[in-house]
Amino acid sequence: MSAETKSQILSALALVKRTGMPKFIKYVESSDFFTAPASTRFHGSNAGGLAEHSWNVYTIFKDKVAHYKLELSEESVILCSLLHDICKIGVYRKGKKNVKEDGKWIEKEVWEYNDGLPFGHGEKSVYILQKYIELTDEEAIIIRWHMGLSEPKELWRKFDDAAEIYPAAVALFTSDVEAAHLIEGQGAEST
Repeated sequence: MSAETKSQILSALALVKRTGMPKFIKYVESSDFFTAPASTRFHGSNAGGLAEHSWNVYTIFKDKVAHYKLELSEESVILCSLLHDICKIGVYRKGKKNVKEDGKWIEKEVWEYNDGLPFGHGEKSVYILQKYIELTDEEAIIIRWHMGLSEPKELWRKFDDAAEIYPAAVALFTSDVEAAHLIEGQGAEST
């Protein structure tokens, strides 16, 4: 992740003027948000991938909000897109794994995932954010459902219900998928 991306993210977060936001920004800066991957082996599986992915989602989501004339404040755009995966702070560790490359077994450094607070992906991001700042119902729903149709099939109807009330939930979901698959690549999953 580039120093420029880190600066852009921190500048965007500083635009949010809600009670608790300075404390939240300190939490982000003291965490592994800027050094962690976005996944163990798919999109953004490099050091800094989480911040890069978050910025990519922000740029796509911001364009969609403008294009579809979705009535979201700039604060909501920032919070929903840059922080949709805040649940991934502190869950990745470097480890070693034996892998077969070119017919030979070698020990390779890999990212391992260990979630000590297994809430569920979107729910956990909402939970963490609300420890610091108050979210609107719309923001909480958009972040909670950012996995969209990646959720188990039995929850698809609930996603449809959320999208009916808050269409920006669809825009965040598709922004997440586009960032993971089209920008970050590797046939990536959006997790």
